[in-house]
Amino acid sequence: MVVVMSTATPPRPTPSTPSTSLPPSPTPTVRRRPALDWRLRFAGLSLIWGFSFLLIKVGTDGYAPFQVTLGRLMFGTLVLAVAMAVKRERLPRGRRTWLHLTVAALLLNAAPFSLFAYSELTIPSTLAGICNATSPLWGMALSMVALSEDRPTRRRVAGLGLGFLGVLTVLGAWQGFHGLDVTGTALALLASLCYPIGWIYVRRTLAGGGHSNLSLIGSQLGVASLQLALVTPLFAGFPHAFPLVPSLAVAALGALGTGLAVLVQYGLVNEVGPTTAQMVTYFIPVIATAAGVVVLGESLSWNTPVGAAVVLAGAALTQSRPRAKRGQ
Repeated sequence: MVVVMSTATPPRPTPSTPSTSLPPSPTPTVRRRPALDWRLRFAGLSLIWGFSFLLIKVGTDGYAPFQVTLGRLMFGTLVLAVAMAVKRERLPRGRRTWLHLTVAALLLNAAPFSLFAYSELTIPSTLAGICNATSPLWGMALSMVALSEDRPTRRRVAGLGLGFLGVLTVLGAWQGFHGLDVTGTALALLASLCYPIGWIYVRRTLAGGGHSNLSLIGSQLGVASLQLALVTPLFAGFPHAFPLVPSLAVAALGALGTGLAVLVQYGLVNEVGPTTAQMVTYFIPVIATAAGVVVLGESLSWNTPVGAAVVLAGAALTQSRPRAKRGQ
């Protein structure tokens, strides 16, 4: 649920963020240096997104998955609405823009958030967090087909192969996937696939439209909230009770993991650039695994951390670039 932004052409984004790569503001502005060092904000963002899978698990203890997703989106939208009001951001204009935002909201928010929530009914939060880390692998594979500027190289192909070997290790393929909940795992992997599909769509339709990032993502989350508000009563109904701990988990998941995290990432991208900011991706599964084991007492076999490390190594390899030759 990770988001990255850039200047003229959006870079390939990373996973895990509750939103998408969006075009920048049309005119540059002079930014003040934040009071909190970027390293501390980077660490905070890693923790927030790493604990998101734990919060989903706790939320589904008291609410249906669609209800968890709806609450998450509503709290996230509220945070961004306040930020837009403070910065006096206007909503995007144009029917075409709103149609694209509707598709982006489905692919990058409503669908993956709901899929992760449903997956964690039957799989541990540690596995969901690791499945989320496969998003750069799906993204690289798709972008080489859908985006003409992303040419396949030996380094990227090797990274894809290594990453998916790590996925097989996590799933225990040599054991015939014994003890693995296939449906829950498939839902988590499908959720991670939604992100690169959405990023490619946004890159093709919304980049360079002259709207600010904050305005677009705030509107996108608002549209996703409306989508879930229509779906939830049909498939999950309304909650009969509001248990304290799951309610707090959903509120934190939305306000912190979906709203505040986006604002923090905006600041990181603007200050240190998208390449450094997107490194948060490689800390998320580590924190998600530690949180699931320590806080929720989830079991952990040797192949899970080993496979996760291989997945992250493959993802890092697909994102790396060869060094330019001297003299060029």
